[in-house]
Amino acid sequence: MAQENPPGANVLNIELTDEVAEGIYSNLAIISHTPTEFVVDFLQVLPGLPKAKVRARIILSPYHYKRLLIAMQDNLAKYESRVGEITVQDECLPPVAQGGPGFA
Repeated sequence: MAQENPPGANVLNIELTDEVAEGIYSNLAIISHTPTEFVVDFLQVLPGLPKAKVRARIILSPYHYKRLLIAMQDNLAKYESRVGEITVQDECLPPVAQGGPGFA
């Protein structure tokens, strides 16, 4: 039996292409911002190589960036309550890269 949406409900049909559904692997993210947008670059860093390739770039308004941050914090809390806390050791973290020209 198909589920019906109540009248006036917001319905969003999401299309996911096969290419996007494959996803990308990223082990480093660089976040830059201007007064009007946040830019999140997802990179793949390979051991021993001094160069990293940007695999995807997401540009968000400050409002949507904050909503994404809240959603990610909520999902992380749910994950850790089921699986256990993820420990992060500072010596395992790569140095933080600075944003390009025009970024704060």
